[in-house]
Amino acid sequence: MTQGRGTLRAMAPRSDARLIVLHWLRLKGQASAAAVAESAEIATAEVDSWLARLAADGLVVHRDVPEGWSLTRTGRAEHARLVGREIDAAGVRPAIEGAYERFRALNGAVLDACSRWQVRDVAGVAVRNDHRDPDYDARVVGDLAALHERVEPLCDDLADALERYRPYRDQLSRAVAKVEAGERDWFAKPRLASYHTVWFELHEDLLTTLGLDRTAEADDREDQAGAVPGKGAS
Repeated sequence: MTQGRGTLRAMAPRSDARLIVLHWLRLKGQASAAAVAESAEIATAEVDSWLARLAADGLVVHRDVPEGWSLTRTGRAEHARLVGREIDAAGVRPAIEGAYERFRALNGAVLDACSRWQVRDVAGVAVRNDHRDPDYDARVVGDLAALHERVEPLCDDLADALERYRPYRDQLSRAVAKVEAGERDWFAKPRLASYHTVWFELHEDLLTTLGLDRTAEADDREDQAGAVPGKGAS
């Protein structure tokens, strides 16, 4: 179906719930059913049901310290097989690859904004940002908001390729709105669905979906830049 002003978008292919649960555990490493449900935007009860079945198949395991679910080695292999099969069956690999290149073009600037939010340069010395300079913070928040305007169409295109990418725009937009409202933790706090946390998960999502790894990506950056990438890489 042709897209454009005044027309309906074609429905993107939907991933089955089994893959969704495996996928979000792969992205998070270890997580509760509630955390998976929140990120995937599905009911916690449905996630619980799938976790029980996946555990019986030996694909996931529950750990008490720290508490949460994670993939087994077999589960990681099954996840890799399923995500590769999904994008090829749906015929969206070129679209995901194109979106990944656009992500990489934005990644450095987003990570730089996150780094400047946490650490600032004072007389040539990197110091922790204590957020006592409202003008400095406002500039960094403005930079993030401007970058997010470029991120939104990327998220839309990913969601048009596969339905499971749809939550990313909402989560990133929510984080920006909260930061602009003065809730500083939503910029880069690790244990929150902050902008940096969600951006990191989107990065991992693209890599795992395309069967890539960060080591190869880092090597590629070194070849292009002629130097080892600096701090703040996601």
